[in-house]
Amino acid sequence: MKTEEDYKNGQVLLIDKPLTWTSFQAVNKLRWAIRQAYSIKKIKVGHAGTLDPLATGLLVICTGKMTKQINTFQGQEKEYTGTFVLGSTTPSFDLETEIDQTFSTEHITEALIHKTTEQFIGKIDQFPPVFSAIKKDGKRLYEFARAGEEVEIKSRQVEITEFEITEISDLELKFRVVCSKGTYIRSLAHDFGKALNSGAHLSELRRTRIGDFSVDNALTPEVFIEKLPSK
Repeated sequence: MKTEEDYKNGQVLLIDKPLTWTSFQAVNKLRWAIRQAYSIKKIKVGHAGTLDPLATGLLVICTGKMTKQINTFQGQEKEYTGTFVLGSTTPSFDLETEIDQTFSTEHITEALIHKTTEQFIGKIDQFPPVFSAIKKDGKRLYEFARAGEEVEIKSRQVEITEFEITEISDLELKFRVVCSKGTYIRSLAHDFGKALNSGAHLSELRRTRIGDFSVDNALTPEVFIEKLPSK
């Protein structure tokens, strides 16, 4: 069992973030639980890469002196699985907002779907979603979006090393992506729909890996907290 000193000296915790939780909530919950378990007044706890509330999967959470490694972990490649829905788009590119447009899908074949993935392998320019936490002029982009304000978003170069469609079921595409830091899978869904001369949005997302850290070795917040010493 870990000691108070272990957490202060630094631990890397692999947490499987539940659906609807923010990454901030997960960090706060663990920080509070560690402080309660060991009667610690103050301890540094942070995560190495945000997951949207509608995504599940791997959060790398660092404590104590290991928080100095957060930038290193954030820079490592990431793997995701999830689902795109063809034929419709949303302003947020996922299910945070309602469908705003629908498109024809009659021309889309399985061969076209698999062929289109090739356009996204390698270094690509990608526009982040307007519903994102990126800052512009001191405000987060989603603040502009929710206020209905137009804002100019600059593209950024990201790298996708692997992109495969693993299952096709009517308008739902299951996928696996390996990509660089800063890649928005929501934007990939949106751009993939465009490349098919249709539309698409993200309906499900799970982060399965960051560098050498796998979600297979992660605990849910509840299980992690249960393993802490109780008073």
